[in-house]
Amino acid sequence: MDSAIPELTLNDGRTIPQLGFGVFQVPPDETRTAVEAALRVGYRHIDTAQMYRNESGVGEAIAASGLDRADVFITSKLSNAAHRPDDARQAFEGTLKALGTDYIDLFLIHWPLPTRYDGDFVQTWRTLEEFYREGRARSIGVSNFTPHQLGRLRAETEVRPAVNQIEIHPYLTNDVTRAYDVDNEIANEAYSPIAQGAVLADPAVVAVAREVGRTPAQVVLRWHIQRGDIVIPKSKTEERVRENFALFDFELDEPSMASISDLDRGEQGRIGGDPDSMDWIPGN
Repeated sequence: MDSAIPELTLNDGRTIPQLGFGVFQVPPDETRTAVEAALRVGYRHIDTAQMYRNESGVGEAIAASGLDRADVFITSKLSNAAHRPDDARQAFEGTLKALGTDYIDLFLIHWPLPTRYDGDFVQTWRTLEEFYREGRARSIGVSNFTPHQLGRLRAETEVRPAVNQIEIHPYLTNDVTRAYDVDNEIANEAYSPIAQGAVLADPAVVAVAREVGRTPAQVVLRWHIQRGDIVIPKSKTEERVRENFALFDFELDEPSMASISDLDRGEQGRIGGDPDSMDWIPGN
């Protein structure tokens, strides 16, 4: 792994690069090129999902890079259409095939879907536990889970999620879920870390960027890093990919950190789905 990127230790003893490259909304036919650029820059953590329909492009880029498989941390996520155990098993096989690998570093339930499948995300999690025990998923976790949903997993299953990937950015600091995760040794991973660009023109962010001589995106991503979260920005342009990678040769002081944290709007700042009501299934 690139020594410039801190490695966080998960509750299962494995490590994950704190900075990764996300491919959400990257078209399938552009994914290989985007991931190849990220790997050239130095990223060694790639985040994809079955519902992004671009796992094959990720696999092709890694295969073409010449890097050892063990040197690239790959995350993918279970489709909302595959929560039933047999469907999840079939979908997981599809992920391994698309990525061209016999194991994945981190596999997540993408959404809890509490109004679907009789609200039984526990059976789905138990299926991920199978992949974990087989060693084909080196770590397992969840995405978009709330504290009460995580509490149910803790009460009814054996393996704790290693990661909870949730929407976090200055307009939605998501501190209640983040605190629960920290208390239960579950790593927080931030998606939409710059609120899909919405925070970059905020006067508070612009002021901090001007003060430290960095771009608004860099200071927001640095804010995430200093809060201790894993962060997975995405970009389709190599210049921006390089910019997002250059986060480890500067720091934000406490007033700057606070000025960004104070932008929190609570649930009104959310730009993605609500974990308690999201029920979308691809193809429906």
